Amino acid sequence: MAVAVAGVAEEARKILEELGVPASQYERGSLPVHSPISGEQIASCGVAGAAGTRSAIERAQQAFLEWRKVPAPRRGELVRLLGEELRTHKDALGRLVTIEAGKILSEGLGEVQEMIDICTFAAGLSRQLCGLTIATERPMHRMMETWHPLGVVGIISAFNFPVAVWSWNAALALVCGNACVWKPSEKTPLTALATQSLFERAAKRFGGLPDGLSSVVIGAREEGEALVDHPLVPLVSATGSSAMGKQVGPRVAARFGRSLLELGGNNAAIVCPSADLELALRGIAFAAMGTAGQRCTTLRRLIVHEDIAEKLLDRLKNVYASVPIGDPREPGTLVGPLIDARAFEAMQKSLAEASEQGGEVIGGERVRIDSLPDGFYVRPALVEMPAQTETVRRETFAPILYVLRYRDFEDAIRLHNAVPQGLASSIFTNDLREAEKFLSAEGSDCGIANVNIGPSGAEIGGAFGGEKETGGGRESGSDSWKAYMRRATNTINYGSDLPLAQGVRFDIG
Repeated sequence: MAVAVAGVAEEARKILEELGVPASQYERGSLPVHSPISGEQIASCGVAGAAGTRSAIERAQQAFLEWRKVPAPRRGELVRLLGEELRTHKDALGRLVTIEAGKILSEGLGEVQEMIDICTFAAGLSRQLCGLTIATERPMHRMMETWHPLGVVGIISAFNFPVAVWSWNAALALVCGNACVWKPSEKTPLTALATQSLFERAAKRFGGLPDGLSSVVIGAREEGEALVDHPLVPLVSATGSSAMGKQVGPRVAARFGRSLLELGGNNAAIVCPSADLELALRGIAFAAMGTAGQRCTTLRRLIVHEDIAEKLLDRLKNVYASVPIGDPREPGTLVGPLIDARAFEAMQKSLAEASEQGGEVIGGERVRIDSLPDGFYVRPALVEMPAQTETVRRETFAPILYVLRYRDFEDAIRLHNAVPQGLASSIFTNDLREAEKFLSAEGSDCGIANVNIGPSGAEIGGAFGGEKETGGGRESGSDSWKAYMRRATNTINYGSDLPLAQGVRFDIG
């Protein structure tokens, strides 16, 4: 049985109360918040405006001046405490993610687990922020590199991962000695307010934290522009569409700031003749339909060898026809709603274009749920295309999987790379040569390349991000911490002579 429509707003309020968010932050503001589950308004948040955003940045700058003096392992303790708060309140925050973003509950909980994991990673990293000792040509000299905090890090996140993206950035930025100002999507401000409340609990346990070290500014374009343009924000990490990134990048660069951009993805999987089709089927299903196709790493193009195409597609069509669609809070649901009507309209437009271009469309229709009549639920679409058209090359943020066939492996790689985006990719094969070629410089041109798993489901230990119109940014694991710091090269002379490098002589006596 589906949960009654009237329960969505009530449940959201109860969770916000449980997580300590003051009612004044979500009851009488000018920004309406709707749940994609039912389409109903569940809150009204106050907005910061440009002035409020600038004030938050100025407070963050003052906090940074104090926080940078704190030893990195001690900074890691704050992030560890945040991880504890997230662990304690995982169920509540995960359910709020589901209510506000429309993800199925296991994905909402998984997103909070991702936050917990990055806090663990960052707390350990706080004792490993180290530079190199570099060989020098000058006797009795030592050369090394040191890493220092940048300052205020601006974080702009998207609706589809309303809290995890913040944590990828904030956990690393904080242990590196920075302050953070977060502008969440105007579609998902409640989860941001809840996360900030948990951060404040951790800060209280930590004790002696400078005011403004981490803050949230609610709003839309005005607040985002104020964050992007402010000279006290040396790094802006922005997650969203490629169109958004094309505006953010030049504006930050114009003031010589840095951008960390995580933008569009048009991810593909190549299925080779030797592939384990049962494994491929499971990988394709989650990657293409999970989060209702609203992941940057969603599988959007399936490039399958013509010898196995019919066998795979017959099974895939059965999965698409039977996948459970409905209230994401209900056990058994695998596909929840699109975020809003605009997303549904974009999906229908792309499907119509694909059909005009010779595509055979299966699915894609709206699914009406009697108890949730204003939610935009859709049957995921499978579209067999005669060629990789401009519609296929464009990312549509919805559950559409375009199917293309290939004969020659080199052609499969060319099809794979012939899109503007370069985020995630995968290949299903048991041929070692094909796998290694795909991972080589001649293979996938994406930031993420997988073998025998789908393109989505990245772990926090690896750097996350992509190339081309995906923006080139890297967040989360590996050595991504370096993006949040500035590097200095230091040379120390412990002798009594002053030899110059490259044999230069400058004798004055």
